[in-house]
Amino acid sequence: MKKAFYLVLIIAISMLVIFAGCSRDKKEVNLASDNSVSGKIMIYTSIYEDVIEAMSKVLEKKFPNCKIEFFYGGTGTIQAKIAAEIAANKLGCDMLLVAEPAYSLELKEKNMLHAYKSKEAANLAFDYDKDGYWYPVRICNMVLAYNPEKFAKNTLPNSLFDFANNESVKGAISMSNPLTSGTAMASVTALRDKYGYGYFDSLGKQGVKIESGSVALTKLETGECKVIMILEESVLKKRQEEKSKLEVIYPTDGTIIIPSTVMTVNAQWNANNNTKAAEAITDWLLGPEGQESIVDGWMHSVRTNFHRLPFNAIPTNDIRANNMPVNWENVFRQREETRTKFEELVTKKR
Repeated sequence: MKKAFYLVLIIAISMLVIFAGCSRDKKEVNLASDNSVSGKIMIYTSIYEDVIEAMSKVLEKKFPNCKIEFFYGGTGTIQAKIAAEIAANKLGCDMLLVAEPAYSLELKEKNMLHAYKSKEAANLAFDYDKDGYWYPVRICNMVLAYNPEKFAKNTLPNSLFDFANNESVKGAISMSNPLTSGTAMASVTALRDKYGYGYFDSLGKQGVKIESGSVALTKLETGECKVIMILEESVLKKRQEEKSKLEVIYPTDGTIIIPSTVMTVNAQWNANNNTKAAEAITDWLLGPEGQESIVDGWMHSVRTNFHRLPFNAIPTNDIRANNMPVNWENVFRQREETRTKFEELVTKKR
């Protein structure tokens, strides 16, 4: 009887440990509804559609009296849509969740944003606009990735410099298009600032493939590509959802950290004249509840010492300890020059 009792006890303790481990990967948050927020809000965003779909369900519970809608598009699509709406003298959105701060700098300069001093600002680990025009809401990291079932890590480029210069991977590398992707534009600007336009020339000579992350990941799995430049979250998502063996390489010359921003359109330009709701949603996104949704979407939290990491990610502070700086003014001011040079030196050589 004693042996049977101890066996049951051991099994029970083991199950508790397993459940505790699972809860660290994905924490359930008990939401307290805010019934004071009402009306309608339209948000333009470049966050993955499946992440937005999951976030929408949480927002519906949090703000049951407010109709919150999303328009999804890549950075290029959103910028083109806003440019057309500016020409028509009215935006179709109230808020934006975009890829990187450069576009926030541009819209602020055009006097199109609403300043709001969020109560969560003091808890942020990353820079934000001190006047409250924009805040970082999620952290994306541009990294390298490879397939350990096809190639050994020590035979591949482990730096972004070698990605463009190591001839052993010539014709077998891939990256996203900076002409349409905000995170890719931020990355190539940082690489140009560090290594000069010669980096673009090297990418062209390497025969880099310019394609979507999903296509690049498939080619990595088949072995058609040996190494790719991609957002960390894309690899982590595939690892968790598909049990993929693909692995991240955090570049030795620095991971490119990209804080994606949230901003509210001012009264002159917004669609629904609902600043109160936009401010409440901003606070929620930056707060612990909103950041749970961000981490569930395989992106890093912007909060100081947040208790969770994305699935299989290394600590945020470890990434920050070795990062390649991005000059956001350069991303904004030199966007067209960078695009022109990239087309000339990279895309036209393929």
